[in-house]
Amino acid sequence: MLLLWGGANGLSARDDRGAWLRETGSPSVAAPRTDDPTSSGPATPVPLTEDTALMEANPVEVFRDQLINRRDVAALASTTVKIPGIGTPPEPGLYFASPALQRLIESTPGDELGNRFGTFAGTIDDAALPGPDSLVVVTGATETELRQNGRAFLVSDFTTNPYGGSAPAYRTVLSVGAIALFFPVLLLISIVTSLGAAQRRERFATLRLIGASPQIVSRIAAVETAIPSLVGAALGVALAIILRPVAAQIPVNGTRLFAADMTIGWAATTAVVAVMVAATALVAARRTAAAGVGPLGATRAVHEKTPTAWRSVPLLAGLATMITPVLMVRVLEVRLPWLESPLLILGFLLILVGLVVIGPWLTHLVSRVGLRHANSAAGVIAASRIHKTPMATFRSVSGLVIAVFVVSVFAGASSVFEATEAPPAQPGMLQPTSLYATLGAGAAPAQAAEAARQARELPGIPSATIGYGPAVLSDKDAGPEIYLRATDAPRLGFEDVPATATVAVDTSFLGSMQPLALTAAPAANLDDLVPVVIVLGTDGTPEAMDRARTALNVSGITAIPATSPLDLRLQSTGRLIQGLAVFAYLGMFVAIAIAGLSLAVATASAILDRKRILGLMRLMGMPVSVLRRIITREAAVPLLTVVLLSVGLGFLVAWLMVTFIDDTYQVTWPATDYFAALGLSLLLALGAVITPFTLVRAKTAVTATRFE
Repeated sequence: MLLLWGGANGLSARDDRGAWLRETGSPSVAAPRTDDPTSSGPATPVPLTEDTALMEANPVEVFRDQLINRRDVAALASTTVKIPGIGTPPEPGLYFASPALQRLIESTPGDELGNRFGTFAGTIDDAALPGPDSLVVVTGATETELRQNGRAFLVSDFTTNPYGGSAPAYRTVLSVGAIALFFPVLLLISIVTSLGAAQRRERFATLRLIGASPQIVSRIAAVETAIPSLVGAALGVALAIILRPVAAQIPVNGTRLFAADMTIGWAATTAVVAVMVAATALVAARRTAAAGVGPLGATRAVHEKTPTAWRSVPLLAGLATMITPVLMVRVLEVRLPWLESPLLILGFLLILVGLVVIGPWLTHLVSRVGLRHANSAAGVIAASRIHKTPMATFRSVSGLVIAVFVVSVFAGASSVFEATEAPPAQPGMLQPTSLYATLGAGAAPAQAAEAARQARELPGIPSATIGYGPAVLSDKDAGPEIYLRATDAPRLGFEDVPATATVAVDTSFLGSMQPLALTAAPAANLDDLVPVVIVLGTDGTPEAMDRARTALNVSGITAIPATSPLDLRLQSTGRLIQGLAVFAYLGMFVAIAIAGLSLAVATASAILDRKRILGLMRLMGMPVSVLRRIITREAAVPLLTVVLLSVGLGFLVAWLMVTFIDDTYQVTWPATDYFAALGLSLLLALGAVITPFTLVRAKTAVTATRFE
């Protein structure tokens, strides 16, 4: 609990520090007034002042497979604008980098990375970095450079909104994940406490025999449980402090956390310890009172109330609650932010509770079938106990049922980003090993030819192709086609080249997901056209790709930074879920581990609860192997009864969450990791049932049953 709480604090602190990177500022140009007939002409630049600065966010600054947060800044010498972690904006030609990025720059040849930024002026303070692995750079530029492409905006201050427009979705996803991990912990506390009550049942019977009332016995059980719980909680605090630096090493969205961010303070630590100890004590008191221990012990089997179909209400209510905000947003197009996230979180919590509540009813229904078809002693005894005590038998596997549900939710949500990969190489498409950059309006043919020549001289770059057009691609009067020399077309991956000197392809070729065909160009030559794009072909090695990217970005004639089809996976709109994917796998591990421990403890508790009955069976001659088969069936039947329901509900909840965030996302077939997690769950279930088998022989021996 302390590590989970610390992790939540760390994520919040990380997002607060990185909020300034989401600043969008105000437009740097003033459009003509539409309400003033006398206002006409092109948009005019908004002049810089002392309290404003021009800033441009580079969307595709990439090194290897990592996205670099780059901000180019231009300001007056007397500016009062302060850049977080830096202070005064850097002068043109200088840059400030995060420590992690500067280490990369110093360990990498300049033509692959460092030449893109200029001269090193200092590091960005940790107070402005999301984490120790953050790749952030702020470079100084001139006002003229930033106004050329029209992408710069004016800033005077920086946002403190850590999530931008994704705030509701982000908080909802984190809340659901926290509940998903916390719920198995609550089940574990309940199950472990019941084990202690089973172990002390004989001593409680002795206290009742000498005159203690049931209330006194319950209070004694609470105190007896609270003391070792307090010791265990103290050990947990020590372990959390020791493991905090280790937990901070887990990368989330490309960066680890600072260990100091995971500190929650002694007040919160004390609160967690108090809640845990109080919870175990209260559960122990309640379980002892419910057991009805008399002066001769619990001599009679407790017959539970037969569960009914009303137990399905919480589950159905949870589904309805989760579906409501999705229908509001995606079907009715009604936005009520104050209501949507609470409904999703409440619905998720109700589904978790509903699975635990409906389990005994489904188990009871299955036990009827088992009783009718049982053809062995183990089958009859196991089905009979499940039929009479469906709540007790399902409780033992409830942790694993919840774990399967949680794993399915995480697997379904994390499967979204599988669809963001770039398409494979094929003729008629820009090759994945190529990079392109569109050229600015001032790029002359001679400059483009010189940039292409210099790029071809670099190692790993065999080709540099210039595409032409009637106007620059950013011009709204530009044509829909790029013109190429026919001899250059094969270098771009085209196979069917028309037998003309000049060919044309639609401009969508640069970002197309489908193959395009070449056509014969109407222009006989390219003399009257202007260069609009440069495409560099590489040998596909990371070094060559970075070398080509740097060559284009520092050429001085490009309008946008160099882009590769492989950059798609770094820029997709699903990066929110991609960044949280690590939680999916951590959640799977935590949920399965807790569930396995819960099942082992619950099985041991069930053996201790019935050691008198099992011992009498041994006295009548029943082999230990039959007793073990009884225990295995009692765990397997309720688990298999609800496991398919858990899987289906898990993927349904994942789909609802993903659809709520963005209806363009698609929940795909889960990755192999999901099936590995399910296999691990079954192995843990088998191990958890087998582990307490030693108790069967020890607690049912003749000497242990001699009181009869």
